[in-house]
Amino acid sequence: MYRVMIIDDEISARNLMKVSIDWRSLDMEVVGEAGSGIEAINIIDDIKPDIAIVDISMPFMNGIDFTEVASKRYPDLAIIIMTAMDDFEYARRCVSLPVFEYMLKPIVRSEFTATLSRLKEKLDKKFAEVKRLGLSEPHDDIAMDKSTIDQIKEYIENNYKDSKINLTSVAQQFGFSSSYLSRRFKQETGKNFIEYLTECRMERAILMAGENTKMFCTSNEVGIPDTAYFGKCFKKYTGMSYSEFAATKKKQ
Repeated sequence: MYRVMIIDDEISARNLMKVSIDWRSLDMEVVGEAGSGIEAINIIDDIKPDIAIVDISMPFMNGIDFTEVASKRYPDLAIIIMTAMDDFEYARRCVSLPVFEYMLKPIVRSEFTATLSRLKEKLDKKFAEVKRLGLSEPHDDIAMDKSTIDQIKEYIENNYKDSKINLTSVAQQFGFSSSYLSRRFKQETGKNFIEYLTECRMERAILMAGENTKMFCTSNEVGIPDTAYFGKCFKKYTGMSYSEFAATKKKQ
């Protein structure tokens, strides 16, 4: 079953897309969603989608910027860009991007289903060809001792302010596949990659909150310019909202 990720800053649009399409009949399932391109880049390694449905107009990282980043890091990812009429010609001008289709919002269920059916046929043929040739994901023959993991941890600590850093970019930096690095990082540290990256970001954010720094300044400083997503991460990590945490520290 093909894994689908929906990326749109409008919750209502994401919900409509989830309920209006018979995903199972297309051999697809919606496995994740994000409210911005930045949030999507941060969690895409955990979700591992085959298909990304991306709104063109989003804050911090729009659909075109996301596509430019994602298509380089995930060349097998199939991308459908959703756009309002006002942005349609702008989207179509970006012909160099490896986008499967550009579609107008609001979605017309029959047209969208037809597009997804065509995409399924393409993915089915690709999968069949890979199977026929006996291809598989390359195995990593390089063994990492803990020193390499320590280097990777240091790299994360020095670069977490970069909003585009993620498992795939770090794996490429050190010459490993993302799946291999993910497995070994968990084995060596007891944490998965995104947990460690988030920990680095949140520990810095905690210090800045204690200094009464404005949330939007802190979110940019730690590599999560999407303040809504930053707020969710901060509350999950500390158990308090950013403003609550800052107020508590101010009283101490």
